[in-house]
Amino acid sequence: MFSAVANRIFQESIAKYHRLDKVDQPFENSYPKGDIAHLLYRKNWIDTVQWHYEDIIRDPDIDPEEALLLKRQIDSSNQDRTDLVEYIDSYFLLKYESVEIRDNAIINTESPAWAIDRLSILALKIYHMQEEVDRKDASGDHVEKCRQKLNVLLEQRVDLSIAIDQLLADIELGNKYMKVYKQMKMYNDDELNPVLRGQK
Repeated sequence: MFSAVANRIFQESIAKYHRLDKVDQPFENSYPKGDIAHLLYRKNWIDTVQWHYEDIIRDPDIDPEEALLLKRQIDSSNQDRTDLVEYIDSYFLLKYESVEIRDNAIINTESPAWAIDRLSILALKIYHMQEEVDRKDASGDHVEKCRQKLNVLLEQRVDLSIAIDQLLADIELGNKYMKVYKQMKMYNDDELNPVLRGQK
């Protein structure tokens, strides 16, 4: 099943990141370019780095200039994340381009790649909630609350994995069809963001 492969790659990426646990560490992708595994690994790495950017920027004592620089990095990371989702959807569009769509086929509320995006973020939530469960310096009450949350996250991963596999199966059978809309983010565009446009 596709979701099992994706979950394994996400866990591999997260574990690799946490060996150094630094947002500026070098990125290496051992999966061949053009392979969906390459895109999945890259996607989760972006999510993992951004997860830690979001932790850092919430430091109440952060230097304002550092915070501004970090905000720019988060914006850039968000764009990279969106781009990777669109690359993954392009992979599926190409893979299923010859499928004969049934007359009664329906469209899904989200594309496969955006569902996979949620699966990647869920992998990070599970990893970090597990860290909280394993903390030795936390109170028993904290650990128990985190264990309950972890159980919910694990159940969510099962459900989301099933839903993704069902969606891909339905697309492959022509029961559902893909229709992908570009995100058309406006805040990074010199012409669409009035603040940036005013600086030209």
